[in-house]
Amino acid sequence: MAITVNIYYSGKHGNARKFAEEMILNGTVHDIRAEDGNIRYEYFFPMEDQQTVLLIDSWKDQRSIDLHHASPMMEQIAKLREKYDLHMKVERYLSDESGIPASDETFIRE
Repeated sequence: MAITVNIYYSGKHGNARKFAEEMILNGTVHDIRAEDGNIRYEYFFPMEDQQTVLLIDSWKDQRSIDLHHASPMMEQIAKLREKYDLHMKVERYLSDESGIPASDETFIRE
């Protein structure tokens, strides 16, 4: 069962966006995506809140998350969070392996 963690990074003066940009430019995002068990690691920018960045972070299982949290990258990420004085709101979701119900498929346009 996959685990998805939504992390909302908030700061001032565009710092959340600067954080995401630095994570991409310094190669940390690339390295995280290459970790065993990572399914998705992607930033999004809410249209109505210029001071927040949403990270969608998905993993194969809890063991994969635990290995990621124990990696040296987490120290780098923590330092960047401090550098940009970011605050976080975290949501955690477990995947529904049964798929999309037929009743919902009528609302999906491919």
